[in-house]
Amino acid sequence: MLILKLLLIPGFLLLISLAGKRWGPSVAGWLSGLPVVVGPILFFLAIEQGSAFAAQSAVAALSAMFAMIAFCVTYAQVAQRANWPLALIVSLSVWAVLALILSLIPASLPFSIAAAATALLAAPYLFPKVQPVVSGPAPKSDKLIWRMIAGAALTLVVTMLASTVGERWSGLLAVFPVLGSVMAVFSQQTRGPAFTAALLRATATGMYSFSAFCLVLAIALPKFGWAGFAMGVATSLAMLVFTKQLAMRPEVKGT
Repeated sequence: MLILKLLLIPGFLLLISLAGKRWGPSVAGWLSGLPVVVGPILFFLAIEQGSAFAAQSAVAALSAMFAMIAFCVTYAQVAQRANWPLALIVSLSVWAVLALILSLIPASLPFSIAAAATALLAAPYLFPKVQPVVSGPAPKSDKLIWRMIAGAALTLVVTMLASTVGERWSGLLAVFPVLGSVMAVFSQQTRGPAFTAALLRATATGMYSFSAFCLVLAIALPKFGWAGFAMGVATSLAMLVFTKQLAMRPEVKGT
């Protein structure tokens, strides 16, 4: 498990960085919607705590889409006016407040579906309208290394906490913006705020795939056991393909 944590997220961050360099922020953000963080966390929770525990954590993770998308919107908006430290502090604070509120609401699948759907449908109207400069300088190799190290460190911290705080907070922490934080900070440093906003907007669209995975897992795990993970992954990939054109819709320059 430790090796998976140390290799999976850094490797995925590298692929996203290369995708951003080659195809721009829309493709990179869209790919980040894959459940590469929550999937392994829920899988190992199922091994250690049982499928019922993992299913309830998936319900909580689905509701946490609301906090995750709020993080993306907040960072994108603040980054247009401030440097990355303030943007990160404000957006993580928003995530923490919303996660705390969600933890106090009685867990239910209908509520989680409503919370996720509200955030996903509202997201396109909340991001700044920008024209990213895709042809800017690509991140240097040392930046990519630090990005991967930061991703591994955040993943270790989040997954260590998730296994000790109960099913509700396990699901919420599984949706902590590990990829979002690292990608947003390094994108703002190397490509600027417009690129970062476009990246996070596409990330929010990619969250349809993430949400589909959590929804299928919450329903399928109690009924089908381990086969539920295969069903969740298949649904997630199908949703990612379905949202491809939406994620890659060109941005328009604001006035």
